[in-house]
Amino acid sequence: MAQKAVPIEVLRERISELGRTRNFFQKVVDHGNTTRTRLIAEVERKSPSAGVICEVFDPVAIARKYHAGGATAISCQTDGPDFGGSLEHIHAIRDAIPLPVLRRDFIIDPYQIWESRAAGADAVLLIAECLRESEVIDFQILSVELGMTILLEAHDAENICRVLSHVGFPHPGYSLLGINNRNLRTKKTDINHSLRMADLVEDPHTLVSDSGIESPDDLRRLRTHGINIVIVGEHLLRQGNLEQATRDLLK
Repeated sequence: MAQKAVPIEVLRERISELGRTRNFFQKVVDHGNTTRTRLIAEVERKSPSAGVICEVFDPVAIARKYHAGGATAISCQTDGPDFGGSLEHIHAIRDAIPLPVLRRDFIIDPYQIWESRAAGADAVLLIAECLRESEVIDFQILSVELGMTILLEAHDAENICRVLSHVGFPHPGYSLLGINNRNLRTKKTDINHSLRMADLVEDPHTLVSDSGIESPDDLRRLRTHGINIVIVGEHLLRQGNLEQATRDLLK
């Protein structure tokens, strides 16, 4: 449907008119400082597990508060039916703040990679559980050709091991390995899952822990296992003062 409405040729033209992407990888990965956590703060209205999180949803206002509170990058949910997101939110957020933006969605077709870049995304999420190995490789190559960082995310140990060798492909400095603490079958979250999965990874500097993170103590526990990048959304969005909640998490 989307491809018929907006052919790839149109997306190519839009991309040619855009400036360079912001370097998402360089922003969140810090080889020299393991004492602080880089926060990828998530913009989302609702989720299948949590229901409606933001009754009054203003993605730009949310992103501005995250930025003011010390977030390093933004994750923007663009899935409409389940998360209340939209592709248009990416450009709006990038116009308002200087942080790089990750498109978070269920990407299963190369058209969506082109679509992401044309929408202003600096990075894309690839979920290992949703993709064959050949698709992961093809999507990584295309993403890098378009200048975007890849967050290659998995939950199951089997899938983490399956994609581990692809982190850093096709060029170093373009891909991150995400560990989703939410069991996609039961919908339960447990940050101990990241701690266990980190033991499978020889070099944890590109690891990202996602879901179930709620406190500075959680961040400290993750850092002891070499995980210095996190994605947090629901916990922060449920606090009364979003900017202060972001500061408090990172203190």
